[in-house]
Amino acid sequence: QVQLVESGGGLVQAGGSLRLSCAASSIGFSFYTMNWYRQVPGKRRDLVASITSSGTTMYADSVKGRFTISRDNAKNTVYLQMNSLKPEDTALYYCNARFKNYDYWGQGTQVTVSS
Repeated sequence: QVQLVESGGGLVQAGGSLRLSCAASSIGFSFYTMNWYRQVPGKRRDLVASITSSGTTMYADSVKGRFTISRDNAKNTVYLQMNSLKPEDTALYYCNARFKNYDYWGQGTQVTVSS
């Protein structure tokens, strides 16, 4: 069982930055593909960024060039650096860990960007 705890969300003005962190309680962390999703009320949960066990990254078109995902396997932690934030980035951000048939989610951290 993997437990994921997100932190770093908050209220920021448009153009500002935030760094989200997701700490995982698992000795197998390095094997997992780690993902950040976001969701606004009434809409589906969308993939924002992903990083594989080998460090390959992928980003949604809406965040390319503004967000950076990274991982520190020694700390069992994945990060999402968010720059040039826009009001449309406002959402509940979830951390996800995926490996073979294993799929774990955190509780989410709220990001609110004011205009």
